[in-house]
Amino acid sequence: MADATQTGIGPRPVDWTSEEIGARVRRRKASEMRLKMVGLAAIGFAFLMLAILMVSLIATGWQAMTQTHVRIDVTYDPALINEANPARSNFRQMLQNSLVAQVPGATAEDGRALLGILSNAAQFTMRDRLLADPSLVGRTVTLNVPASDPYDLLNKGLIDHETPEELRRVKDNEIAFFGALAAQGRVTKPLNTTLLTSADSRFPELAGLRGALTGSFYALLTCFLLSFPIGIGAAIYLEEFAPKNKASDFIEVNINNLAAVPSVVFGLLGLAVFLNWLGLPRSAPFVGGMVLALMTLPTIIIATRAALKAVPASIREAALGVGASRQQVVFHHVVPLAMPGILTGTIIGLAQALGQTAPLLLIGMNAFVTAAPATPFDPATALPTQIFIWADSPERGFVSRTSAAILVLLGFLVLMNGLAIFLRNKFERKW
Repeated sequence: MADATQTGIGPRPVDWTSEEIGARVRRRKASEMRLKMVGLAAIGFAFLMLAILMVSLIATGWQAMTQTHVRIDVTYDPALINEANPARSNFRQMLQNSLVAQVPGATAEDGRALLGILSNAAQFTMRDRLLADPSLVGRTVTLNVPASDPYDLLNKGLIDHETPEELRRVKDNEIAFFGALAAQGRVTKPLNTTLLTSADSRFPELAGLRGALTGSFYALLTCFLLSFPIGIGAAIYLEEFAPKNKASDFIEVNINNLAAVPSVVFGLLGLAVFLNWLGLPRSAPFVGGMVLALMTLPTIIIATRAALKAVPASIREAALGVGASRQQVVFHHVVPLAMPGILTGTIIGLAQALGQTAPLLLIGMNAFVTAAPATPFDPATALPTQIFIWADSPERGFVSRTSAAILVLLGFLVLMNGLAIFLRNKFERKW
């Protein structure tokens, strides 16, 4: 029987010398090495950009982790107390008088400049202390209040003394006054707990993320409660129960297209439907959560369908073979096995929603809100929009707070992705 080469069917034999074979092997290895180096270079470049980003954020954001405070002795002068309405007493004048008395060489004319050392919160701190204890009238108490933004920057070395005076926010005599307080041990720089415990403020030294954190929590909670059951239910029906026809194909194509729609489009939809048509409150985390749920639904449906498809067909066949109904097969066998992938896709979708800014801006969650929301229907902002607001503020003190807020947002994203990995591993071990 003739072989393939004799009949002309197979490939013609090639007589390669050992040198030619060696050269081809070397070229193949060189090509593989070049591909490997390109891959390593791409990974290295990605890590380099990530390192530059993190170093830049930390180098700027760590300044916001501390806040300059000034300790002053304040006398509640009875002559400046409004007996009929103590809350309307002249606390600014009391602060000026106390500062003039404590700064060597200061005169009454310097009172206004001295008062600029303290944050605007100082007079409200005095007021709250007096309202809580009216017996303070005529007594001297010690207050530890934040310094205003220029002096906080000065104390952190962010204002160059060599800069010409007309180009500085802090003049030479004001620097001397602040130095006199520091020499008396009245200036400290403790941990800035205000960053997480206070809501937004137009004064950088008083601004915090509490309102944004609470608003993000309510928005994500609403997003999860809406998108999780609806998304999983839709995915189970489309994958396990829906007939395979043109209608189901049309729905599947549109779900895939919705996953690629820009987030600003969902914001416009929320503005038109939830605010203009339904009349829901503007800037409410509940409305923001519904908009984010619309944006997250396609991601959850696609991830859930992929997880259901990954379950081996033998599981379904075995369950049907022992007499289980179609519903029992799906909910007792297929869904539990697909749950790691379902939870992973859901949490990644929620993490993506956490970082969205455009849809929240369109429904008004960039409002200036100075109190944390008590319910999901109260006006609030969110972490991404708070970062946007601070980044657009002209005060220099907001620069470091913007970086700190970004680090907080990245921390939340890392925690959510870590939770996804934990749940996936836990369910994989269980099933």
